[in-house]
Parts: sequence; C-alpha cells; structure tokens
Amino acid sequence: MNILVCGGAGYIGSHMVKMLTASGHIVTIFDNLSTGHREAVKWGKLVVGDLLDEAALRQLFAENSFDAVMHFSAKSLVGESVAQPAMYYKNNVIGTFNLLEAMRAADVKRFVFSSSAATFGNPVADRIDENHPQAPINPYGETKLMVEHMLRDYAAAYGLSSVSLRYFNAAGADPSGEIGEAHDPETHLIPNILKAALDPHKTLKVFGQDYPTPDGTCVRDYIHINDLCQAHLLALGYMDNNDGAFGFNLGNGQGFSIFEINNAAECVTGGEIQYESCDRRPGDPPILVADATLAKKELKWRPQYVDIIEILRTAWDWHRKQLF
Repeated sequence: MNILVCGGAGYIGSHMVKMLTASGHIVTIFDNLSTGHREAVKWGKLVVGDLLDEAALRQLFAENSFDAVMHFSAKSLVGESVAQPAMYYKNNVIGTFNLLEAMRAADVKRFVFSSSAATFGNPVADRIDENHPQAPINPYGETKLMVEHMLRDYAAAYGLSSVSLRYFNAAGADPSGEIGEAHDPETHLIPNILKAALDPHKTLKVFGQDYPTPDGTCVRDYIHINDLCQAHLLALGYMDNNDGAFGFNLGNGQGFSIFEINNAAECVTGGEIQYESCDRRPGDPPILVADATLAKKELKWRPQYVDIIEILRTAWDWHRKQLF
C-alpha cells in the first residue's frame, strides 16, 4: 500500500514509518518538523508541510495516490493545552479537518487516527474499556474526542472508514537503537527519569504526591512503542473487512505509579535517581489504566513487551547511545 504518515518525523510516527517500510509499504511522511526531527526520517519520503496549509495538502494529494492515511500530528502537552487552548483547537481539530477534506477530495477512504486516553478524563472504573464514558478534563483530550466525533460523522456521510487508537502511555524505543524518544521540551516521565540517571546535575520532577493512589503519585499504563505501532498495522488490515468508524484502547492493563517507574529505572540503570517534589500539573487525572480486551479480540493484537523492566531497558539503551 501507498501510505501517508502525518507526523512521521515524531516519536511514534518515526517508529511507525520504520515498521510500515519493513512490512513492504511505500511511505510518504508529511511533517512540519515543529516537534519532529528530520534525522528521525530514515525511511520513506519526507514532505515538509503543515496541516493548516490547505494548498500544501491539495498539492500533496494531487502528486500522490494514497491508499490510506495515518495521522500522528498533534499538539500533545496537557498543561500547555490548559494554558493555550486556542492553539490546540486550531492545530488538532482544524488541522485534522483539513486533512480529512483533502482525503475526501482525493477519494482516500482509510484513516488511522492517533487518539488518546485523555478522552476519558477521570476514570470511573479500575480498567478503562471502550464503554467507559468519554469526559475529557483538559483541552488536549477535548480535541482528540472532537476528531473521533468527526470520524463517526465522516463514516456515516462519506463512507470514510477509520480506526481511532486511544493510547495510554507510549514508552520505550526501537530495540535496534536507531530511533527513540526525543522531545523538546521533554515532558514524558520515562525519558526524564533516564536523563536524570545519565546526568548527575538533573533531578526528576514529580508533579503531585497527594493523589488518591497508593503512594500519592499518578498511576499510568505504559505500552511499548513497537507494540503500539503493531496495532496501527493491524488496524489497516481491519478496515479491509470492516467499514465504519471504530475506536480501540491500547495499553498493557497494568498501572505503575511514578515512584514505581523510578524504582524500576534504578534497577535498569544501576544507580539512584534523584527527584524533587512539585505541584500537580493542571488537567492530570490520578489513574489511567487500559482494558485492551477489544483490541486483542478484534485486531488480533498481541503485545510483545509486557514487562516494564524490558520496556525501560529499550529506552535506556537508546538514551545511552545519545551521549556518544
């Protein structure tokens, strides 16, 4: 298949591009490089452009014949979305609308969307499945939910099939060490822990120790990046036999607190990792843990990385290589 990957220079997108290429697909990456990295594009053809540029999108679809689109381009910082909601609605919602309209004009009918557990807000169950109420508590989650609503309407009115994959926390790096997680600024827990392990002058910032959790810190479900990408690959095949708009939750079904991840990282790195206590970040729910039963049943998805130590080790191997 000829596949367009929007945001293919970013963390998840670059891993996806590698897997698609290894599976025999032809890949075009569309990325404005605002948070992605040109050097992460080691496979496929890069087209630098922005989803807010309708003319650039028209040209992209006029010059290529795509069978499917994968969409990873989004602003994704919860705290920033609370402080600057206009930027998030413009980038995440209007940008996706422009992309869907370009697809509709070019008669491209298959779409895989990078959604988020942030659409669920504060959980009302220990494990979050697809029937859990979607009630976002921050603008980032709202923008992802708005796109899911758009996709349902586009399926009904225009026959555009889609799969929305709601990630919990992507983690780890490709075991080859070719690509990994690099954000600027870095807000994700695991890379910040590993950076603190590598640099004695850095400390891990722990945002909130007064949550209603066993040790007072946020609890999250961590899924290895390659397992996440494998689900996207399966979603493409799923649309061969299923028309409509679908949503699946992706996670390991295990929750780890910040301190539990920190302790596991100390086991992997072999050193003590210093931390400092900070106030809660606005918009952070205390617990988010997935029930991915439906994805396993419908997509035939089988995560390969189920041990948090193994996930951390792939990230650690990549981060250490960045020093040399």
